[in-house]
Amino acid sequence: MPRPISLLTACGLLLATAWAHAGTPTARVRVAFDRGGETAVQAEGLADVAAGRALTADDPARIASISKLVTTIGVLRLVEAGQLDLDADVSTLLGTPLRNPAFPDVPITLRMLLSHTSSLTDAAGYWNVPLGEDIRSITAQPQAWDAAHAPGTFFRYTNLNFPLVAQLMERATGERFDRLMRRLVLFPLRLDAGFNWSGSSNAALARAVVLYDADGQPQKDNLHGQRPACLVIAARDGSCDLARWQPGTNGTLFSPQGGLRISARDLARIGRMLLNDGTLDGVRILRPASVALLATPVWRFKGDNGVTGEEDEPDRGGVFCAYGLATQHLAQGNGTTCRDDLFGDGRPRIGHSGNAYGLLSGLWIDRDAGTGVAYFATGVANDGNGAHSNFTITEEQAASGW
Repeated sequence: MPRPISLLTACGLLLATAWAHAGTPTARVRVAFDRGGETAVQAEGLADVAAGRALTADDPARIASISKLVTTIGVLRLVEAGQLDLDADVSTLLGTPLRNPAFPDVPITLRMLLSHTSSLTDAAGYWNVPLGEDIRSITAQPQAWDAAHAPGTFFRYTNLNFPLVAQLMERATGERFDRLMRRLVLFPLRLDAGFNWSGSSNAALARAVVLYDADGQPQKDNLHGQRPACLVIAARDGSCDLARWQPGTNGTLFSPQGGLRISARDLARIGRMLLNDGTLDGVRILRPASVALLATPVWRFKGDNGVTGEEDEPDRGGVFCAYGLATQHLAQGNGTTCRDDLFGDGRPRIGHSGNAYGLLSGLWIDRDAGTGVAYFATGVANDGNGAHSNFTITEEQAASGW
């Protein structure tokens, strides 16, 4: 016989279903901050509907593409240490050629990978390389490359860039990506966070946010308080022995492009570090020059030099109007073909958005004003229905406060 559900769980299920039908998030949280600390915290809805557990600002979620910005903070620490070079041919460090077959004489650099100007695409995949295998199973496919545009000449938002970034980090240090990110970024900032839950505490796992789609169905991290049996894509035989890891061969394992589990409160700490030119609570993470580099666009949309939207998100319009090293630059568009004024006030901000498995997220800072906001919402559709941008209404509300 099926086990009876509690009254609290039944109420939670009914509430989540009603919200989903109404287009309201299953849960949402927002932490506003300035250089000195948090200035406002809002949280509502359920982190886990079946358990009837309310969402708090301390609950970690798979934050999606904000992971790219956090990964890049680790990259810049290695650049500062002289272990990585933004403008060197990455083929040398990878130990194998990385070339667009249509432009075999054009080197690809780390700066191109970080700024999505590498000429790679996601058409051949970007995450599904099992443990013990090589990412060349993707990059060797012709569809992984944009045959019409040379590296460095065209922007195309491509997740595949970041597994290659992770491989370069591993090659430079000999350390596994998840452990390296803990050493370089997460632990120095005192964040209870981890890529694919690696390094996250048991307490964080107990507070895991379940990701629901717009119909209220669980899609990711429905963990019931248990650590995942395998933190990576298992080998083809189903085994998960991480002793098989080899530096710089399969950067997809810990999902550097989207797999960071982190709370809104800890995201705000990252934002405060950036507002404070690379320091937080007396600990220097980045030099001011590195923060300034993050705040400098590498690419701007000029009408024909890039794709302004995510190509696997047809319901969302263009929000990439200017982009740096894993940083979106807001309020740079023309308001028609590229509508990126998320806050609706025309003020330039930097940060990154995220969307996956029914989650929408954002971390944004206004360097001039010294303010910022971190947020995420679950159980929402990713469509470009904003009032003054091609972001969603949910994101516009989270940006400015609800």
